[in-house]
Order: sequence, then structure tokens, then C-alpha cells
Amino acid sequence: MAEQIIIKNNDISAVISTMGAELCSIKNTKGTEFIWQGDENFWMGHSPVLFPICGGLKDDKYILEGKEYTLDKHGYARFTEFECILKEESKAVFSLKSNAESLKSYPYEYDFRITYEVVSNTLKVIYEIENKTDKIMYTSFGAHEGYACPEGIEDYEIVFDKEETLDTCTLAGSILDGNTKRILDCGKVLKLNYDYFATDALVFKNLNSKGATLRKCNGTKECHVDFEGFNYFLLWTKPDAKYICLEP
Repeated sequence: MAEQIIIKNNDISAVISTMGAELCSIKNTKGTEFIWQGDENFWMGHSPVLFPICGGLKDDKYILEGKEYTLDKHGYARFTEFECILKEESKAVFSLKSNAESLKSYPYEYDFRITYEVVSNTLKVIYEIENKTDKIMYTSFGAHEGYACPEGIEDYEIVFDKEETLDTCTLAGSILDGNTKRILDCGKVLKLNYDYFATDALVFKNLNSKGATLRKCNGTKECHVDFEGFNYFLLWTKPDAKYICLEP
């Protein structure tokens, strides 16, 4: 049975579910909710953790050392219960270890840990993977944080830390097709538009920026996301949905 773990300080509180170690809520002292709370008409997620892959494989399959395996899009961690191995007032650590079931689709022994900690008005998230095999382990992990945009995303914009020329990698289903499409020439501000997401996500590789701010266009609300160490940064929503996912 999934458990809700609450961490807090004098500035913010966060709720994390042991199911998928998923961040379900971030609130400030005014009670403002920053995380999308789900709607069955659009998307019921909040902030699923993507592991051991981000994105999809061709036909959901791969071959390793001559053997074929099936691994669904974004992996299985989001549907798996983690163990909360540390709980303090402002910090919690979650662990997911390989088992007989995981070895069927991902043949590695591992311990995957996620640390959530609130420091001032910031939620810090640390991902760690311990390879318990004696061979190279191919893996990736990422965030899929859905941020609430109650007025709709077209009242919001993404402000990058540095000036960017944004070329989104285009998709054929779940697979990058090798092409790009330019959506911003030499600027820091991307005004959000539902048309961007008619097909799927915006996929940016090797940005100059190591962080971006989701900001209401009138300047009354904002949230900054750092993504130091991540090679890709995605934006995603569904048409007319009132959230935007910022995905390192």
C-alpha cells in the first residue's frame, strides 16, 4: 500500500508517494500548489520518475548480449513501490532495488535511490544509481515534473538562464527521427503555445542553460528548475490541459 511522505520547513512543504517515489505536491506558506494534481480527462500523473530509460524504444524492445528484452516507454519505476529508507522533517530518501521481476526486462542488479530535501524555498532532488553487477550497466533516469498552470499554459512562458537558439528534436512516435525544427532564434523567453504540443513534446539537447523558469506572463508567479548534469530538457503537455511538464 503506497504511503504519502511529507517533508517541510518554514517556507515550503512537499509530498512524495512511495509508489514510484513520485513527487505529488509542493506548496508554499500561502498554500499555493505548484504541482499538477491530475485530471482523468488529460493526465493523472504528477511528477513520475523515469527509470531505467527515458522515452521509448522501437517496438518497446532491445537486444543485449544476444538476448531480446521488452521494456515499456519511460521504464517501470513509476509503477513500482519504493522503500522509504530515511525520513526526517525536511528530508526523505527512497530506494528501489532490482528483483526477480525487474530482471526479466532489465537484467542488472542495482540500487536506485532518490533523495528529496527542502532547503529554504527550494526542493532539492538527487538521483543515485549503484551498479551491483560486474559489467557496464546501461541506464538513464529523468524527471517528468508537471507544474500547474490553472489559467492554461498560454498565460505562461519559459525563461532560460542563458540565451538560446531552440531547435526541437522531432519525433516519429516515441523515437527521435533525426531531424530538428527551430522554434526560437537567439532569445531567453519562449512563450508557451498549445500548438507546440499537437504531436508530442518539445525535445532540446545540449542547451547553454542549466536551468529555466516557468513564469506567468504578468510576472505574478514563477518557479525555477535547475537541470545541471542532464543532456536533454523536454517540455510537454496535452492540448488545452492546464499544466506543463519540465523534464530534465
